[in-house]
Amino acid sequence: MTTATDLASVLAGARLLPVLTVPSTGMARPLTDALTAGGARCAEVTFRTPGAERVLKEMAAHGGLAVGAGTVITPRQAERAVEAGARFVVSPGFDEEVVAKCRELGVPMVPGVATATELMRALRGGLDTVKLFPAEPLGGLRMLRALTAPFPGMRFVPTGGIDASRMAAYLADPAVLAVGGSWMATAIHLERGDYESIRRLTAEALEAVEAVERSMT
Repeated sequence: MTTATDLASVLAGARLLPVLTVPSTGMARPLTDALTAGGARCAEVTFRTPGAERVLKEMAAHGGLAVGAGTVITPRQAERAVEAGARFVVSPGFDEEVVAKCRELGVPMVPGVATATELMRALRGGLDTVKLFPAEPLGGLRMLRALTAPFPGMRFVPTGGIDASRMAAYLADPAVLAVGGSWMATAIHLERGDYESIRRLTAEALEAVEAVERSMT
Protein backbone atom coordinates (compact mmCIF):
# COMPACT_ATOMS: atom_id res chain seq x y z
CA MET A 1 0.00 0.00 0.00
CA THR A 2 1.29 3.46 -0.88
CA THR A 3 0.62 5.94 1.88
CA ALA A 4 1.16 9.63 2.46
CA THR A 5 3.97 8.63 4.81
CA ASP A 6 5.68 6.68 2.02
CA LEU A 7 5.59 9.62 -0.38
CA ALA A 8 6.48 12.17 2.28
CA SER A 9 9.46 10.04 3.21
CA VAL A 10 10.68 9.99 -0.40
CA LEU A 11 10.09 13.74 -0.72
CA ALA A 12 11.93 14.27 2.59
CA GLY A 13 9.33 16.77 3.70
CA ALA A 14 9.50 18.81 0.50
CA ARG A 15 6.17 20.50 -0.25
CA LEU A 16 7.05 21.87 -3.68
CA LEU A 17 7.23 19.43 -6.58
CA PRO A 18 8.66 20.97 -9.78
CA VAL A 19 7.01 19.27 -12.77
CA LEU A 20 9.36 19.10 -15.72
CA THR A 21 8.89 18.38 -19.41
CA VAL A 22 12.42 18.22 -20.78
CA PRO A 23 12.90 17.92 -24.55
CA SER A 24 16.61 17.11 -24.56
CA THR A 25 18.85 14.85 -22.51
CA GLY A 26 21.52 17.53 -22.70
CA MET A 27 19.35 19.77 -20.55
CA ALA A 28 19.17 17.28 -17.69
CA ARG A 29 22.41 18.15 -15.91
CA PRO A 30 22.20 21.99 -16.01
CA LEU A 31 18.51 21.79 -15.10
CA THR A 32 19.27 19.61 -12.08
CA ASP A 33 22.09 21.96 -11.07
CA ALA A 34 19.72 24.96 -11.28
CA LEU A 35 16.97 23.26 -9.28
CA THR A 36 19.31 22.09 -6.53
CA ALA A 37 21.00 25.51 -6.40
CA GLY A 38 17.54 26.99 -5.86
CA GLY A 39 16.96 24.58 -2.97
CA ALA A 40 14.68 21.99 -4.59
CA ARG A 41 14.79 18.51 -3.09
CA CYS A 42 12.59 16.66 -5.56
CA ALA A 43 11.28 16.85 -9.12
CA GLU A 44 8.90 15.03 -11.43
CA VAL A 45 10.00 14.29 -15.00
CA THR A 46 6.99 13.80 -17.23
CA PHE A 47 6.95 11.00 -19.78
CA ARG A 48 5.74 13.38 -22.47
CA THR A 49 8.91 13.47 -24.57
CA PRO A 50 10.77 10.68 -26.40
CA GLY A 51 13.86 11.18 -24.24
CA ALA A 52 12.09 11.41 -20.87
CA GLU A 53 13.52 8.12 -19.66
CA ARG A 54 17.10 9.21 -20.36
CA VAL A 55 16.47 12.63 -18.79
CA LEU A 56 15.12 10.95 -15.66
CA LYS A 57 18.16 8.66 -15.52
CA GLU A 58 20.56 11.62 -15.82
CA MET A 59 18.75 13.61 -13.16
CA ALA A 60 18.51 10.66 -10.79
CA ALA A 61 22.23 9.97 -11.20
CA HIS A 62 23.00 13.54 -10.09
CA GLY A 63 22.02 12.56 -6.57
CA GLY A 64 20.81 15.98 -5.51
CA LEU A 65 17.11 15.38 -6.04
CA ALA A 66 14.53 12.68 -5.36
CA VAL A 67 13.35 12.28 -8.96
CA GLY A 68 10.03 10.75 -9.89
CA ALA A 69 8.28 9.98 -13.16
CA GLY A 70 5.12 11.78 -14.23
CA THR A 71 2.46 11.19 -16.90
CA VAL A 72 2.90 7.44 -16.43
CA ILE A 73 -0.12 5.78 -18.00
CA THR A 74 0.92 2.12 -18.50
CA PRO A 75 2.50 -0.60 -16.32
CA ARG A 76 5.41 -0.86 -18.77
CA GLN A 77 6.13 2.87 -18.44
CA ALA A 78 6.19 2.42 -14.67
CA GLU A 79 8.75 -0.37 -15.05
CA ARG A 80 10.91 1.76 -17.35
CA ALA A 81 10.68 4.72 -14.99
CA VAL A 82 11.81 2.71 -11.99
CA GLU A 83 14.61 1.11 -14.02
CA ALA A 84 15.76 4.65 -14.87
CA GLY A 85 15.85 5.61 -11.20
CA ALA A 86 12.39 7.00 -10.42
CA ARG A 87 11.76 7.16 -6.66
CA PHE A 88 8.01 7.70 -7.13
CA VAL A 89 5.46 7.53 -9.94
CA VAL A 90 2.72 10.02 -10.81
CA SER A 91 -0.15 9.46 -13.24
CA PRO A 92 -2.70 11.89 -14.68
CA GLY A 93 -5.51 9.43 -13.88
CA PHE A 94 -6.37 6.33 -11.88
CA ASP A 95 -5.50 2.98 -13.45
CA GLU A 96 -5.60 -0.19 -11.35
CA GLU A 97 -2.91 -1.91 -13.43
CA VAL A 98 -0.45 0.97 -13.01
CA VAL A 99 -1.17 1.07 -9.28
CA ALA A 100 -0.61 -2.69 -9.01
CA LYS A 101 2.65 -2.51 -10.96
CA CYS A 102 3.99 0.27 -8.73
CA ARG A 103 3.06 -1.73 -5.65
CA GLU A 104 4.93 -4.72 -7.12
CA LEU A 105 7.94 -2.46 -7.81
CA GLY A 106 7.81 -1.00 -4.31
CA VAL A 107 7.56 2.67 -5.27
CA PRO A 108 5.04 5.25 -4.02
CA MET A 109 2.39 5.91 -6.65
CA VAL A 110 0.25 9.05 -6.90
CA PRO A 111 -2.69 8.68 -9.29
CA GLY A 112 -4.58 11.64 -10.64
CA VAL A 113 -8.20 12.09 -9.65
CA ALA A 114 -10.86 14.59 -10.66
CA THR A 115 -14.01 13.15 -9.09
CA ALA A 116 -15.32 11.60 -5.87
CA THR A 117 -15.80 8.32 -7.74
CA GLU A 118 -12.10 8.21 -8.63
CA LEU A 119 -11.22 9.00 -5.02
CA MET A 120 -13.32 6.05 -3.86
CA ARG A 121 -11.48 3.79 -6.32
CA ALA A 122 -8.14 5.06 -5.00
CA LEU A 123 -9.20 4.35 -1.42
CA ARG A 124 -10.38 0.88 -2.41
CA GLY A 125 -6.98 0.38 -4.02
CA GLY A 126 -5.24 1.09 -0.71
CA LEU A 127 -4.05 4.60 -1.55
CA ASP A 128 -4.33 7.64 0.69
CA THR A 129 -2.47 10.18 -1.46
CA VAL A 130 -3.72 11.40 -4.83
CA LYS A 131 -3.02 14.15 -7.31
CA LEU A 132 -5.90 16.54 -7.90
CA PHE A 133 -5.54 17.10 -11.64
CA PRO A 134 -5.92 19.45 -13.37
CA ALA A 135 -6.42 21.38 -10.14
CA GLU A 136 -7.18 24.91 -11.30
CA PRO A 137 -9.48 24.04 -14.25
CA LEU A 138 -11.40 21.72 -11.88
CA GLY A 139 -12.16 24.61 -9.53
CA GLY A 140 -8.96 24.93 -7.50
CA LEU A 141 -9.25 25.15 -3.74
CA ARG A 142 -13.06 25.08 -3.77
CA MET A 143 -12.97 21.72 -5.54
CA LEU A 144 -10.25 20.39 -3.26
CA ARG A 145 -12.18 21.37 -0.12
CA ALA A 146 -15.38 19.88 -1.51
CA LEU A 147 -13.55 16.56 -1.98
CA THR A 148 -11.83 16.58 1.41
CA ALA A 149 -15.14 16.86 3.29
CA PRO A 150 -16.26 13.24 2.62
CA PHE A 151 -12.66 11.93 2.50
CA PRO A 152 -10.96 13.48 5.55
CA GLY A 153 -8.04 11.05 5.57
CA MET A 154 -7.01 11.69 1.98
CA ARG A 155 -3.91 13.77 1.18
CA PHE A 156 -3.59 15.70 -2.06
CA VAL A 157 -0.86 16.85 -4.42
CA PRO A 158 -2.76 19.44 -6.49
CA THR A 159 -1.19 20.00 -9.90
CA GLY A 160 -2.29 21.74 -13.07
CA GLY A 161 -2.61 25.47 -13.66
CA ILE A 162 -1.03 26.40 -10.32
CA ASP A 163 1.53 29.19 -10.37
CA ALA A 164 3.53 31.11 -7.77
CA SER A 165 0.56 33.35 -6.95
CA ARG A 166 -1.71 30.39 -6.11
CA MET A 167 0.74 27.99 -4.46
CA ALA A 168 0.61 29.39 -0.91
CA ALA A 169 -3.17 29.12 -0.66
CA TYR A 170 -3.03 25.42 -1.49
CA LEU A 171 -0.18 24.73 0.92
CA ALA A 172 -2.09 26.34 3.78
CA ASP A 173 -4.77 23.66 3.47
CA PRO A 174 -3.99 20.75 5.84
CA ALA A 175 -5.12 18.20 3.27
CA VAL A 176 -2.35 19.24 0.88
CA LEU A 177 0.86 17.23 1.12
CA ALA A 178 2.67 19.13 -1.65
CA VAL A 179 1.96 21.28 -4.70
CA GLY A 180 3.12 20.41 -8.19
CA GLY A 181 3.90 23.10 -10.73
CA SER A 182 5.85 23.84 -13.87
CA TRP A 183 6.25 27.62 -13.64
CA MET A 184 9.79 27.31 -12.28
CA ALA A 185 11.10 25.55 -15.39
CA THR A 186 8.94 26.23 -18.42
CA ALA A 187 9.50 25.22 -22.03
CA ILE A 188 10.65 28.79 -22.74
CA HIS A 189 13.23 28.69 -19.95
CA LEU A 190 14.60 25.42 -21.26
CA GLU A 191 14.57 26.50 -24.89
CA ARG A 192 16.57 29.64 -24.00
CA GLY A 193 18.91 27.83 -21.63
CA ASP A 194 17.80 30.28 -18.94
CA TYR A 195 18.89 28.21 -15.97
CA GLU A 196 19.48 31.28 -13.82
CA SER A 197 15.76 32.10 -13.98
CA ILE A 198 14.97 28.48 -13.08
CA ARG A 199 17.25 28.74 -10.05
CA ARG A 200 15.76 32.09 -9.01
CA LEU A 201 12.12 31.04 -9.43
CA THR A 202 12.77 27.83 -7.50
CA ALA A 203 14.40 29.75 -4.65
CA GLU A 204 11.54 32.26 -4.56
CA ALA A 205 8.96 29.48 -4.49
CA LEU A 206 10.72 27.74 -1.63
CA GLU A 207 10.88 30.98 0.32
CA ALA A 208 7.11 31.21 -0.09
CA VAL A 209 6.74 27.61 1.11
CA GLU A 210 8.75 28.42 4.23
CA ALA A 211 6.59 31.49 4.89
CA VAL A 212 3.45 29.35 4.73
CA GLU A 213 4.90 26.80 7.11
CA ARG A 214 5.94 29.51 9.60
CA SER A 215 2.42 30.92 9.50
CA MET A 216 0.98 27.48 10.33
CA THR A 217 3.10 26.90 13.46
